Amino acid sequence: MVPPVVDASWVEKNRECLVLADVRWYVDGRSGQEAYESGHLPGAVFVDLDKWLSGDPRAGRGRHPLPDAEVFATGMSVLGIADDATVVGYDDQGGVVAARLVWMLRATGHSAALLDGGLRCYRGPLEAGGTVVSPAHFVARPWPQEQLADIDDATDPANVVLDARSTERYGGQEDRVDPRAGHIPGAVSLPCGGNLDQNGRFLPAERLRDRFESAGVLAGAQVVSYCGSGVTACHNLLALELCGLVTGRLYPGSWSEYSSHPDRPVAT
Repeated sequence: MVPPVVDASWVEKNRECLVLADVRWYVDGRSGQEAYESGHLPGAVFVDLDKWLSGDPRAGRGRHPLPDAEVFATGMSVLGIADDATVVGYDDQGGVVAARLVWMLRATGHSAALLDGGLRCYRGPLEAGGTVVSPAHFVARPWPQEQLADIDDATDPANVVLDARSTERYGGQEDRVDPRAGHIPGAVSLPCGGNLDQNGRFLPAERLRDRFESAGVLAGAQVVSYCGSGVTACHNLLALELCGLVTGRLYPGSWSEYSSHPDRPVAT
């Protein structure tokens, strides 16, 4: 298993045996596909978050519930990602979106990592258009329940619950995409962007560890990570792994599911 985050020099040394995956997606509705086609890392494939990394939002499980394992496997196969491939995912937001793909692959026992710095760290010419690939063999594997949390886990005071959204959304000052504004009572604000330095690269492990420990993630802690819809929450989970702390669980429904239940209390 490769580490959860790799740098550009590592990618360059191992490029011949990697699949680069562009996972750009924007909450404001801009097209990640169009951004990819206008310029991406040479040879990278585009992974559509809504199509392959999410299930049907109408099922009441949030805006980006985990897809059926068979859907995920089909997407990986279509994109030329084989069971034994090593995937390096990136975006143009410090990996906060690409983390979803990387977490899904690692959670199911596959080799995957985030490109530290993402698109910003690449110094060569970008490639326009699409990338033609041949379908690969990728077997559907069940989502590991020990790495998942549900709405009750996210409200259990025995868990350290981390909110990866911005401090504004956590505080209830704004929420243009979900039913109610605020956060799950007892959750700690830990915006995933704080895992990065001013250049969009991950902080050193000791600084990441200090950051999580200040949020209550100590030895033996049971951690649940959530965000708006279970995407950027994966960034905090990968950062936890990177700095050698406990393994956390993802609450896939996240705030989009929780806030849709009017009987659940909201904190601001």
